[in-house]
Amino acid sequence: MKHLFIAATLAMASLPVFAGEANTFAFGEPAPAAKATRTVEIVLKDIAFEPKSLQVKAGETVRFVLINQGQLPHEFNLGDKAMHAEHQKQMLAMQGKIFTAGMNHEGMDHGQMDHGAHGHDAGNTVLVQPGQRAELTWTFRKSAPIEFACNVPGHYQAGMVGPLTIE
Repeated sequence: MKHLFIAATLAMASLPVFAGEANTFAFGEPAPAAKATRTVEIVLKDIAFEPKSLQVKAGETVRFVLINQGQLPHEFNLGDKAMHAEHQKQMLAMQGKIFTAGMNHEGMDHGQMDHGAHGHDAGNTVLVQPGQRAELTWTFRKSAPIEFACNVPGHYQAGMVGPLTIE
């Protein structure tokens, strides 16, 4: 029963959280996929994103379809450099859970994964296991210097980050 609870918790945690005050950022907020005006497919490879940069328009709602073709778990996280630095500290603290969970998510307790306003519960991040697909839909509000990045320990530093320009 515990494993069923953990699996259900993981399934819920992988879904985007829809807009609420805690999930609003200066550059926008999560949105339901039905509101998307454009879909962008992003391939997550081991230490690379394809495409390497993104452009959106202020006011646009984009549905990102994320495909992890790598051999490692990767995440897609929207934020500025400071947000990524803070999230990297949180990811480092839970590093063992990311990799030991593997495909079956055994032993992964999302209840202990408190990321605050800029973590996996904020709607601006999704963790994608190898061979899996996920989605994140976002409404971009105004121009801001943001990036999309993988904050799994070491990945950002190895270059798994790209600029996202909001026009």
